[in-house]
Amino acid sequence: MPPGTAPRSPARPALAGTLGRRALWPAAAGLLLAAVDAYAVVTLLPQMMAATGVPVDQPQAATPIVTGFLVGYVVAMPLLGTYSDHRGRAPAYAVAMGVFLLGSTLTALSGSLAWLVAGRVLQGLGGGALVPLTLALAADLSAPGTRGPLVGTISALQEAGSAVGPLYGAALAAALGGWRGVFWLNLPLGGMAVAGLWLGRRSGTSSGAAHPPPATAGIDWPGAILLGGGLGLAVLALYPDAPESRPLNGAALPLGLTALAALLAFAWHQVRRLSPLIPARLLRARAFWGGLSTNLLAGGALMVALVDVPVLARGAFGLSTLDSGLLLSRLLVGLPVGAALGGWLTGRLGKRWTAGAGLVLSATAFALMSSWGTHEPTAPASPASAELAACGAGFGLLIAPLTVAVLDLARSEEHGLASGLVVLSRTTGMVLALAALTTFGLAEFQRLLRTHPCVLPPAGDLSARLRAFEGCTRAALLQEYREVFLVAAGLCAAGALVALLTLPGGGRGGLGRSRR
Repeated sequence: MPPGTAPRSPARPALAGTLGRRALWPAAAGLLLAAVDAYAVVTLLPQMMAATGVPVDQPQAATPIVTGFLVGYVVAMPLLGTYSDHRGRAPAYAVAMGVFLLGSTLTALSGSLAWLVAGRVLQGLGGGALVPLTLALAADLSAPGTRGPLVGTISALQEAGSAVGPLYGAALAAALGGWRGVFWLNLPLGGMAVAGLWLGRRSGTSSGAAHPPPATAGIDWPGAILLGGGLGLAVLALYPDAPESRPLNGAALPLGLTALAALLAFAWHQVRRLSPLIPARLLRARAFWGGLSTNLLAGGALMVALVDVPVLARGAFGLSTLDSGLLLSRLLVGLPVGAALGGWLTGRLGKRWTAGAGLVLSATAFALMSSWGTHEPTAPASPASAELAACGAGFGLLIAPLTVAVLDLARSEEHGLASGLVVLSRTTGMVLALAALTTFGLAEFQRLLRTHPCVLPPAGDLSARLRAFEGCTRAALLQEYREVFLVAAGLCAAGALVALLTLPGGGRGGLGRSRR
């Protein structure tokens, strides 16, 4: 057995096939609901701001609506992932969905910003936990070496939520008479997902599919709270509350110090505990660190595209908000397609080559995007659209192999924790990239304007002077984002190198040879 590899549980013979998997698809439907809800806020935010008294011309005041969801999302993963390893997937899933629905109720009833933020925090707590719980259930239902297609399908459903979420929110708000109806609709839909999960669990009881073997040690609540709380505080510190004037949160120093103290306390607790939250066996595995590190780098590069493409489309290409969103949708549509394909390829090419190919594809797309001009065609059949679709497909390709690489190292009673750490690493990379983008963007834009001073026409023709100044700022903005896209290509290339050096290779044939 290779060093750092977990002893494998005996392979379960398809886990009674259709019986066991009846529990998975209602859980996946609930995950899709939470993913769609997260992105529906993109189009609902102006209505939500107006209803809670936040001026539409002060979008920075609505930052807590987004930050609150993200903090809850990060905090929940180690808590409920670990809880599910000890108490079962179905009870943990029911708790997570209950918290998500409670948050939906508070959001729908909110009449002030404080209540709206509280609702979004609860939605993030519940919705964030649904991701690792559903992935863990998929791992429970499949043996090592065969998980790629199932994990890829679940990941494709989650990523599809990002593509349809904004349109879903706008369409439902129009049909239901306002934004509150979107959140009220979560209640019956979420309830149906939980009911379907429990009915599937009862049907699959004989196969044991919905019940991972119980962990022998108790739940490490202090470790889970320290890790989740420390990362949640780090998100608050790094998330800019006024990006037009400062790169970090106004309270970044006290929040950052508190986050550092919590994470150091977690490390101290991890070392001293006989049964730590993250088993030492996983920490010694090269593929464990490779999977998480690659996910961290990929998350950072993905955030570059999510943030910069619409900003560049509006600022340099002169597109409307709607057209900017449609341009970004090319990338968002590529994500679920790549995720499904990545799951299929993982079982044939292996984790190493599938993840490496995805990152090379995204790196190539970013390199091509760095040559965009101010008059870049953005029609659906244009090269820019193809590059964005390829970039999204590349990021989708690596989801299944990176997730499966970590899940295959974990024992059945560790699937909740392992899947939570995988998703957490990607989210952490996205938050770090967002803070870095804001810091770099402010500084680089000012530097470009200083080093390339704008030559304006003689005084008197105000409209000509305004056009000239607008042209200067567009050129500076375009140059800034060309540099950012090259940095993102570098992150993808670094991630590909880490994946090729650390992840196991070989598809089904390779797995079979290693067992003989």
